[in-house]
Amino acid sequence: MAQVDLIMPKMGESIMEATILKWVKQVGDVVDVDETILEIATDKVDSEVPSPVKGTIAKILFQEDETIAIGTTIAVIATEGEEVNTTPTPSVVEAPASNGAAANTNGVAKKPEPVQVNQAATAVAEIPKTGGNGRFYSPLVRNIAQTENIPLQELEALSGSGQQGRVTKKDILAYVEDRKAGGGVQEQILKSAPQAQPATAPKSVSAPGDNVEIIEMDRMRTLIADHMVNSKHTSPHVTSFVEVDVTNIVNWREAVKKDFQQKFGEKITFTPIFMEAVVKAIHDFPMVNVSVEGKTIIRKKDINLGMAAALPSGNLIVPVIKNADQYNLLGLTKQVNDLAARARGNKLKPEEIQGGTFTLTNVGTFGNVMGTPIINQPQVAILAVGAIRKKPAVVETAYGDLIAIRHMMFLSLSYDHRVVDGFLGGSFLRKVGDYLEAFDPKQAL
Repeated sequence: MAQVDLIMPKMGESIMEATILKWVKQVGDVVDVDETILEIATDKVDSEVPSPVKGTIAKILFQEDETIAIGTTIAVIATEGEEVNTTPTPSVVEAPASNGAAANTNGVAKKPEPVQVNQAATAVAEIPKTGGNGRFYSPLVRNIAQTENIPLQELEALSGSGQQGRVTKKDILAYVEDRKAGGGVQEQILKSAPQAQPATAPKSVSAPGDNVEIIEMDRMRTLIADHMVNSKHTSPHVTSFVEVDVTNIVNWREAVKKDFQQKFGEKITFTPIFMEAVVKAIHDFPMVNVSVEGKTIIRKKDINLGMAAALPSGNLIVPVIKNADQYNLLGLTKQVNDLAARARGNKLKPEEIQGGTFTLTNVGTFGNVMGTPIINQPQVAILAVGAIRKKPAVVETAYGDLIAIRHMMFLSLSYDHRVVDGFLGGSFLRKVGDYLEAFDPKQAL
């Protein structure tokens, strides 16, 4: 009947490209609507690309590990009745013949790229996908570096303009031109980089010993590491603490949790209660719901709350509840439960981890009484809630002060001291505590 192009989807405002991780379907495979065809990765999240139609995979245009711009056709799907030419996928296409002719893929002969090969390129070791500094290099960048005899050490010293400092095609081509023009840029880079061993010299490696295990960071851990270091470089962190009495909250939840689940089909946890208090406090102190661009403060009118969630791998991800101030306690509960469940199953959509304006992290989940969290850029504050513990506390009554066993919890707020000073940060944190302590234990479901 017809052929439908499968397009690399837009993965958020700041995402301009994605890397193909795995083709789940191959040429000739039949797919249904919404059935997964391939898995892709961006700087934000891994995701699955579903089929927009029912049909048969007619062509696959890019290989695994290739980085593709959004909006690019990556495969062709033939709908019912369309004849399919089952040529091999790029991942199994044979190498070009020795005469320089390009491989015939999908029935169409591709002309070879007019690339001039540097005769000295054979002395350069193959460039890996991820360098020693954790930065990802696309197949195109690696190919240009190999062709132009640019070793990995020199490539890693090159500043990149892409996401997370990634070297783009434009960056490396500009560097190649400067290099050919006189080597001025190359000399500056090499002066700041450790001197390379000659290509023929054996590589010196320090032996870690028998009782040491070397573990390479996975892609997500590398991105988290870069994000955390960048946050510390960007924001001067200050952390304030308060201790709050959450006895009313604990008693109310214990009394209603069974009825709550029977009535609404949801488990009530402490997180949505904390979020409700945070939303109220942000309305009182809106200048913690901002970001910074240069010397400009961007005040956000939407309150989009991020919630740090631990994955089975041990990594963290921060799904976002958009317009959290528009939900009541039941609505927040449904949002929290849904996002947490899909985070654990790696089912979050890219847009669901973007656009946060303030983040809440529950370090009490790990039994910690308090923490000093790192700000989730470009936000300017993050709240950590600690474990709830029974302890003796002073209770003020009409008959005088008493010592009683209460459920107590520490709150800690890390904030960007460029725009949030001690008065604002401390007042906001105290207000969150006040709202939690003022929780009505008699409120109905």
